[in-house]
Amino acid sequence: MSLDYASALSEYENKGVCGIPEVRDPDYIFEQKVSVLTDLLRHSSYTVVHTGAGLSTSSGIPDFRGPNGVWTLEKRGRKPAFSKSFTEARPSVGHMALVALERAGYINFVITQNIDGLHLRSGFPRNRLSILHGDVFMEKCASCGTVYVRSTKIVPTFGLKPTGAVCTKMKTRVRPCGGKLKDSVLDWEDELPEPDYAIAVKEAR
Repeated sequence: MSLDYASALSEYENKGVCGIPEVRDPDYIFEQKVSVLTDLLRHSSYTVVHTGAGLSTSSGIPDFRGPNGVWTLEKRGRKPAFSKSFTEARPSVGHMALVALERAGYINFVITQNIDGLHLRSGFPRNRLSILHGDVFMEKCASCGTVYVRSTKIVPTFGLKPTGAVCTKMKTRVRPCGGKLKDSVLDWEDELPEPDYAIAVKEAR
């Protein structure tokens, strides 16, 4: 759960502005904005989408700084009443809309800060996605760099720590690599991962 992830992070005082209220536009304004967005997508020569926690709240994963976000409630001395686990969460309508727009040629790339793995689980292509803060379903071999994406089990650690698993990629015809696997989820002071960060910068320019 996002609550478990938040509690596993190192202590960090500056968690940004929390508790900003959500704003819901009247229907007529919403329709106007959708019309403008549609026009922009149709006439754009190259479109890059940036996504954050708000995309996954309708999947049952709380955000951190919203009205009922994990850190917002923490500042008030409260805890979220409930939270859906990462394994239980399913891609939202928003996730699937991005998949459809990419397949139709309207979106060229997505850059995400989300660690929930829902972009990949939605079927969005990995070669058109930069995952900047890691993925709770992803492990990476510290020796050979092989990446493992689990389908049903999240990593037991956060902060680029050894997960206890080892790399099974064959190094020779008879011997596997055997390197230690580490989670891919960043802690506060961890550097953004390569090559995802460099690709994200290139795509966003």
